[in-house]
Amino acid sequence: MAIIDILNSLQNEINQCETLIAHAHASDHLSRPILPALDQKQITVAAFLNMFISWESFLEKAFGNYMTGGATINGNYPVKYVAPPSMEAAFAMIIGTHRYFDYGNHENVKKLATMYFENGYPFEPNVSSIISELADLRTMRNASAHITSTTQSALEALALRIFGQPRPGIDLYQLLVSRYPRAPLGNTVFTYYRDKLLIAASLIAKG
Repeated sequence: MAIIDILNSLQNEINQCETLIAHAHASDHLSRPILPALDQKQITVAAFLNMFISWESFLEKAFGNYMTGGATINGNYPVKYVAPPSMEAAFAMIIGTHRYFDYGNHENVKKLATMYFENGYPFEPNVSSIISELADLRTMRNASAHITSTTQSALEALALRIFGQPRPGIDLYQLLVSRYPRAPLGNTVFTYYRDKLLIAASLIAKG
């Protein structure tokens, strides 16, 4: 699969996540919500989790593509230090002796990139440019997977950084649908982080 197809797949999957959220908040002809609030919440959180999974899948496929000699959209060939014969072999090399590789751990993604490619190109500079946002996304991912005192505290700390004031008891749904204060009008927290992922993915793909 060419890198343009890998990028298009990510974009299509994220578009589907946005469609799910829009449908969850649809109203009838009297402007009444079609779905109850609990359904809206669960669908939105699931769509966010799907977006995060799609980003991880993009990283895995992009690594495999470039490790096996694929070119960027702009026609550049990353200088690689490995030569797996197939995508499957590349994935196995990334996993090594572990059960899986955690693409949600972006510091490890950067380390992997510098191990396998000269200067980590094209991953390292683009992942590094949004490393703070990626850490935020991991906090949100953890909150979507399981609610504990630890994940709740981390989510509230993130809300404090985003909004500049405490939001005790905030849940992931409330965070995702809130307006992001330092972004253009209309941007929610979800769409702000969506744009960060899409820009970074595009830069990784274009090289």
